[in-house]
Amino acid sequence: MKVLAVGGGGREHAAVEALYRSGSELYCVMKNANPGIIARSKKHLLCDEKDVNRVVAFAKENGVELAFVGPEAPLEVGIVDALEKEGIKCASPTKDAARIETSKQFMRQLVRDHGIDGNLSFASFDNADDTEAYLRTLDHEIVVKPVGLTGGKGVKVQGEHLHSFEETMEYVHEIFDGNIGGAGVIIEEKAVGEEFTQMVFVDGRNIIPMPLVQDHKRAYDGDVGPNTGGMGSYTDADHLLPFVTEGDREDALRIVQSIVDALAEEGCPYRGVMYGQFMLTVNGPKIIEINARFGDPEAMNVLTVLRSNFEDICMRMATGTLGDGVEFAKAATVCKYVVPKGYGVKSESGHEISVDEEAIRGCGAIAYYANVDMKDGKLVTGTSRSIGVVGEGPSIEEAERNCEAALKHVKCDAIFVRHDIGTRELVQRRVDHMSALRNA
Repeated sequence: MKVLAVGGGGREHAAVEALYRSGSELYCVMKNANPGIIARSKKHLLCDEKDVNRVVAFAKENGVELAFVGPEAPLEVGIVDALEKEGIKCASPTKDAARIETSKQFMRQLVRDHGIDGNLSFASFDNADDTEAYLRTLDHEIVVKPVGLTGGKGVKVQGEHLHSFEETMEYVHEIFDGNIGGAGVIIEEKAVGEEFTQMVFVDGRNIIPMPLVQDHKRAYDGDVGPNTGGMGSYTDADHLLPFVTEGDREDALRIVQSIVDALAEEGCPYRGVMYGQFMLTVNGPKIIEINARFGDPEAMNVLTVLRSNFEDICMRMATGTLGDGVEFAKAATVCKYVVPKGYGVKSESGHEISVDEEAIRGCGAIAYYANVDMKDGKLVTGTSRSIGVVGEGPSIEEAERNCEAALKHVKCDAIFVRHDIGTRELVQRRVDHMSALRNA
């Protein structure tokens, strides 16, 4: 089948690899020349992924039958609506359904209005004065977020990033003065616990879960440094996480199913991948955010161990016929992102980078290209994450060892890696933290 894939990051490379394994004939659109995606493409187009007219024209001229959109920005401008208008089936949500991610205010209100479990107290504002007045009424720690899209980097938490009322207001003013996220500020109750990601396939009514993943947002070893789009992530062989019980997971899935039901009731049925990020608290899972696509890097973990035909899954999502029977290998994965020096603050870009894919495979791992580009015949780094390296193994510990061995085969003078992701010490710290909260 002729399949359109939109996006040029690591998440999209992982999706393209899964589609290629399924036998898809791929037509890919991306803003950067991702060599992994290009290698799998019958034909590709380099352009702004939000240029709806060019993307639709490319799909039509190549007789595309099915589309998969990776990033959130094209969803926000209605790329799925435009493709479907031309008769192209889409395994991604419409503009209205994607509001579950593109407007944090919409998501919180939907969950509140439909009485769905797991919500946090919140308030949204369109100016700094009203935000300040509200903050002065609170007696608990909060999280400050721009209402709109920020590429996963807009969240700041009191006690972690914001250490005084003055710092909180400085960030509020920064959001409004810089028009960050484009639509205002949302103030949310701070949830205490351990974060986990539950992604699901959705066909408008039904969901099928993927293995649980834990992402790591902070830039440096030891959970310190600025927030990033995600430095790496891991899954366990049993598809749970060492600090998450089966009951916790069932609670999270009930919340996701309720959100899917609510969107259908609101007249914007959701089709595609849905990403639920939760904080596991002593009172069960609380919703941190809902995204309208795969997580990045989490997509690389789950798609590496997907054994079912991904093209078939996409078509079933697009046509409302998901059913069941999606299979994932009983293997653990650890993903660590190779990122440009300065990432999280001010990235250095344009440095030549080399990847020995064969040697990486020999280590029991796989490399996914992300924010890299081809310049004068050389592969160079961009300003965001460069290469995702995913180690696979029968346990998290062995997957982490394979990942570390593979990382030696990515070479560049201006990169760094957060090496503690997936290590026994860091995973145990997560387990001990959750245990201490429960015991208290």
